[in-house]
Amino acid sequence: MTKIEKLLQRLYSLPKDFTYSELKKIMKSLGFIEHTKGKTSGSRVAFHNQQHNLIIRLHKPHPGNILKRYQLVEVIKIIKKLGDNDE
Repeated sequence: MTKIEKLLQRLYSLPKDFTYSELKKIMKSLGFIEHTKGKTSGSRVAFHNQQHNLIIRLHKPHPGNILKRYQLVEVIKIIKKLGDNDE
């Protein structure tokens, strides 16, 4: 099992301590690119997968690095949708 597979398995379990850094690793491995709107975007980010035309928008957690449960649920929905497109 690769590191990314382990991270995905951890994400699907909806842990209370899943970090933004872990999410970035997963998104990068799935072909998503992180976008910000420059200085005016604040903590808003978007992960865009051009191949499948999917966008995940969320706020970076602050002051900590831990994502909220609703963010994890939304990311899981999009990842599953991405998996459906591959079949």
